[in-house]
Amino acid sequence: MTDNVWEMTLERLDDTVSVLDLKPGTVKYLKEPRKILEISIPVKMDDGDIEIFKGYRVQHNTNRGPAKGGIRYHQDVTLDEIKALSMLMTWKCSLVNIPFGGAKGGIIVDPYKVSKRELEKLTRRYTYELLPFIGPEKDIPAPDVGTNAQIMAWIMDTYSIAKGYMVPGVVTGKPISLGGSQGREEATSRGAVYTILSALKVLGITTSNLTVAVQGFGNVGSHAAKILYDLGFKIIALSDVTGAIQSKNGIDPYKLSDFIRTKPLVDYPDAEKMDPLKFFETKCDILIPAALENQITAKNASTIKAKIIAEGANAPTTPDADPILKDNNIFIIPDVLCNSGGVTVSYFEWVQGNDAYFWSKRKVNLQLRDIMEKAFYEVYDFSKDRKLDMRNAALALAVSRVAEAMRIRGIYP
Repeated sequence: MTDNVWEMTLERLDDTVSVLDLKPGTVKYLKEPRKILEISIPVKMDDGDIEIFKGYRVQHNTNRGPAKGGIRYHQDVTLDEIKALSMLMTWKCSLVNIPFGGAKGGIIVDPYKVSKRELEKLTRRYTYELLPFIGPEKDIPAPDVGTNAQIMAWIMDTYSIAKGYMVPGVVTGKPISLGGSQGREEATSRGAVYTILSALKVLGITTSNLTVAVQGFGNVGSHAAKILYDLGFKIIALSDVTGAIQSKNGIDPYKLSDFIRTKPLVDYPDAEKMDPLKFFETKCDILIPAALENQITAKNASTIKAKIIAEGANAPTTPDADPILKDNNIFIIPDVLCNSGGVTVSYFEWVQGNDAYFWSKRKVNLQLRDIMEKAFYEVYDFSKDRKLDMRNAALALAVSRVAEAMRIRGIYP
């Protein structure tokens, strides 16, 4: 079993196409990224010396619309990771039926070890190198791990200066004051919660006093915890890069967010520390992996005691873990469905920016709910009709739509 996320993504695709009637050439087409860019980014650092950073942008597929996908800044970024995430974005956009293809970008950098000035220089030079390849009708970046609304603002500004006029539609996840969308910050989390509520309905589980464990208290994990807490769920375990905590009486994620502004999560006084390696052993109703890839593996899958796994992160479960989870009757809401709320509201932001007409937060959330619930029930019904698990059903449905768009458009020339 490989731990290479690109090879695992291809392995999942092979499993998926086996249940679809696709020609070998179509499968080859779906596997290959449309465009791969590798960029050397020179930055004059604060000490006057020049540092060279490595950046990537991968456009996987654009048959259903312009490429769409985040940019991550992380010291462990690899080209294979970016390729895999760009493919996942293709399936994600297809699954929620928004008119985008998949893309992803990244820079090998620890954003917390460079100054804000250096980060801005890095972002603007990276954007400059991407100028011929991005745009509202070509490829629309967004925030991801290690990036935020400020970085999107720098990208938009650099692109707009080059064009000679304001182009808000070149990125999503911008600050509200620059054409960002209401509800974008918590969109991925809110979308995940809508799928969780739908799962509880089809499973016939009452929503009173259900317990939740969230791995990763970043943007996705923290907002998911807060939304579920507001709905009456009990958050009994949380973790981040500093460690993990638990409390049978429940943890208030709002108080925790205030606490970690100045202190590490593991020092939170209203919960007890726990071994992060045993986090997945937490007995709970809902487990939300909201950190990085490859967290649930064949080594720890058998220890999971949750009824539902809602994949807030991208590719948190390895292929060899899936059969174990299935044998233990754990209901999985796969990443391509569960965390697609972010790209859905990114689509809303792109529409609003192109129209120069902006929606209320209530409208954004209602539209998001409609799309997420529709996508969930389409996948659930497909899984029942085809006798597939939720992951294979989600991927098969998404891949079939992309393959159909490719078939109709044809190959030029």
